[in-house]
Amino acid sequence: MTGLLAIGWMPELRGILIVIIAVVTLCGSIYLILGTNLGARLGFLVTLAGLAGWMFLMGIIWAVYGIGLRGLEPSWDAVPGSTVLQDTNALYNAGVFESPVEVPEGATPAESSAIVAEEFLTEGWTTISEEEPSFGQAASAAGVFLEETGAFAAGEFQAVSVFDTGGARFPMIGDFDLLAFWHEPHYVVVEVAALEPTRTEPGRAPAAAVIDETRQRQYVYMVRNLGTRRQPAFVLTIGAGLIFFTLCWLLHRRERLLTSNRSAAAVPATT
Repeated sequence: MTGLLAIGWMPELRGILIVIIAVVTLCGSIYLILGTNLGARLGFLVTLAGLAGWMFLMGIIWAVYGIGLRGLEPSWDAVPGSTVLQDTNALYNAGVFESPVEVPEGATPAESSAIVAEEFLTEGWTTISEEEPSFGQAASAAGVFLEETGAFAAGEFQAVSVFDTGGARFPMIGDFDLLAFWHEPHYVVVEVAALEPTRTEPGRAPAAAVIDETRQRQYVYMVRNLGTRRQPAFVLTIGAGLIFFTLCWLLHRRERLLTSNRSAAAVPATT
């Protein structure tokens, strides 16, 4: 037993053992006490009802606060086929802009970036400042897609702007949003600039990153995935609630039958 409980090289097996021991110790001890006082079948019914009621209450708390049993966290997902856009024309082809962007011939990458930024604002997109946490989240997700597609390697690019649109919730009653269960699609575009190669020397701090103004800016088009953070808790609440109320009804039905049988007139025994 000592060697069995000392297993640490297989987390799955260790977790299964912990769950089995916890269930046998906690639920088994309660059932043992109730079984000796109420009987085996009634004690099992009461124990199972108490367990289902506890899970029902915990499911409500987890669903309200988004803790405990959680699903997938919200994240930025790639727009299929239109994630990494390597020029300004690709923004219109991917559906980001409603009309093509007119960039003069011979415009530098910085001038093209300014024209594209103006088009974003004209079409209703908002700019996220670098101080906001959402800027870092979007830039981090964009970096993953850039490295996966091979557009840039780690340390070769820098997010310079983030443009945001959509994501409104409804129905809204003024500022009351408790019933706003529906959402509009939420999109973001991260503007990425290439960095000039930096030379590192032993014993010296690395040089500051410098944007390469001779290379075209690239854009990462992403859509917000709201995730399923509270879905497991809601499923647990509904399932445990149905089991709990069903068991309560069975206990109530048994109590009524017992009361009816005890209040019935005694029938004389026949010989």
